[in-house]
Amino acid sequence: MNDKLLVLGTMAYDAIESPFGKTGKILGGCATYIGLAASKFKTSCGLVSIIGGDFKKAHLKLLKSNGLDLSGVDCLSGEKTFFWSGKYHNDLNLRTTIDTQLNVLNKFKPKVPDNFKDSSIVLLGNLDPNLQGEVLNQMSDPSLIIMDTMNFWIDSYRDKLDEVISKVDVFSLNDEEARQITRTHSLVEAAQKLHAMGPSYVIIKKGEHGALLFNGKKIFCAPALPLEEVFDPTGAGDSFIGGFAGYLSQCGRITFEEMKTATVMGSAMASFTVQKFGTESLEAITPERLKQRIQAFKSLTKFEIELT
Repeated sequence: MNDKLLVLGTMAYDAIESPFGKTGKILGGCATYIGLAASKFKTSCGLVSIIGGDFKKAHLKLLKSNGLDLSGVDCLSGEKTFFWSGKYHNDLNLRTTIDTQLNVLNKFKPKVPDNFKDSSIVLLGNLDPNLQGEVLNQMSDPSLIIMDTMNFWIDSYRDKLDEVISKVDVFSLNDEEARQITRTHSLVEAAQKLHAMGPSYVIIKKGEHGALLFNGKKIFCAPALPLEEVFDPTGAGDSFIGGFAGYLSQCGRITFEEMKTATVMGSAMASFTVQKFGTESLEAITPERLKQRIQAFKSLTKFEIELT
């Protein structure tokens, strides 16, 4: 197993409003968050995405300086980059989309660079399942395929989505999406139904309540770190799966125990992301800060019980 990680996803601009402030256009997109989170581990990470001529050179430089390979990023010089604008409410789990401009995404034909076709891990970020399928068809023989999705694809592209799900090893989605796709309220039951669709591992993210990892009858629960301030949940799920995949790519083997550690690593990445707007917090993570954050997660769940 090599340490190559291939990521399919969007590179975008976002404009975000939350109870804690408002931004102009800032760097966003699932591939951006995934790549920055994964780059904190010893991995060779390549992005497959598309941008317009308005994508700032400073942002390309930022991604490259974090060790990300952008040879799979297509640039349409006369077009605009994908743009999303949204507003979070007092309950930060609720958001309203104000504007979505697909722009270059309408012309996206993903092409995996030759030097990443043999990647051990493929991470299919939250995108049209037709594009996810196209990338899978270009890969040699990955050891692990991870997939993310959202309610829009579940509603509108169900047949294709089910086809891609049947080919992946790890399926990551949030609790609302898990209930939507299985029509089951119990998350344990939903995970069993998702297993039956193909994936050996299912991750159900529960926002501020942590994440659940399922592998057959085995279940692991990673807590969310109680934070004094949460500014912006955008990209938290992408940072989670980026940290998860980044950690696994340096392991050399995939076991349930490694998956448990990867889930905590992902939760740590998400906890950094929500503390500032956009990618600012992710950019500032140092090995020492990550170590301290992992220690905080460990202390949350370590206890001794005397049974009499």
